Amino acid sequence: MVLPIRNQRVQVVDPQEDWAHTHTVILLHDKGTSARKFSTQFLERKATEPTGEPQSLRDIFPTIRWVFPFAPSEEIDDDESQWYDIYSMRYPNDGPEIQVSGLKQSMESILDIVEQEEVLVPRRNIFLGGIDQGFATAFATFVYGEKDYAGLVGLCSWAPSAALALLGVEVDGDGVPDSDERDETPVFLAHSRDDPVVPIEQGRKLCNILWRRADTVVDFHEYPKGGHLINQPTEVNDIVEFLENNMNIE
Repeated sequence: MVLPIRNQRVQVVDPQEDWAHTHTVILLHDKGTSARKFSTQFLERKATEPTGEPQSLRDIFPTIRWVFPFAPSEEIDDDESQWYDIYSMRYPNDGPEIQVSGLKQSMESILDIVEQEEVLVPRRNIFLGGIDQGFATAFATFVYGEKDYAGLVGLCSWAPSAALALLGVEVDGDGVPDSDERDETPVFLAHSRDDPVVPIEQGRKLCNILWRRADTVVDFHEYPKGGHLINQPTEVNDIVEFLENNMNIE
C-alpha cells in the first residue's frame, strides 16, 4: 500500500492481522530501483532460524510495520531513482559538492517520515536502514538528526563522509558532538566480498567509522558470496537475530 506522509510517498506493509503494532522498520531502497521492488524482494527473503523452517520476515515479526520510502527522483523513472547525485558507486565519496543538495533534501524527508512514525510508536522502537545508497542516506540522517533509534540496518553500503563534511557534520572519531552523553545505538552491517557494485572496502570503511563513534555499537557481517543482494538464508538469519536482540520486548 502506497501512502503519502507529509508529501512523502512510502510503501507500507502493516503488521499481521490481529497483531498490535509494536515496532517500525524504515528501509531505504538502492539507487536505480524502487520502494515497491525493494519491499517485495526484502520481505520475500526466507530465514531458516530460529525454528529451522523457512519463514518470511513478516511471519517472524508479525507486530512490525514495514515502511519503504520512495526516493525523491522516483517520480521520473525507477532506473534513474536515487537519493542524491553521485559520480561513482565504486568511489562514492568523489565529487561531494554535487551530493550535498540532494542528500540534505533526502535526509529531511526521512526525518519527516520518522517523526510521523513516532506518532504510532516511540523512537526507541523504530529501526532505520537501507541498502547501498539507501543506507548511506539513512546513516547521514542518523548522524544529522536526533538519535535514540532501536537500531540501524545497513546492507552493501558506505558512509557519505565527504558530503557530510561539507554540511558541517562530523561522522568519525572523537569529534562526534555529545556522543558520550547518548546511549549506544546498535548497528547491523552486512556486505559480501564479491559485491560488484559497492566494493567490500567501502563496507569495511563504514564499519570502522561506526566502531570509532561513541554512540554506536556495530555488528558487522562479511560474507564470502552474495553479490549486491541479500545473502539467503545466512544474512536473513543474521538480520532476524539482530532485530530480535534489539526489539526490547518485555
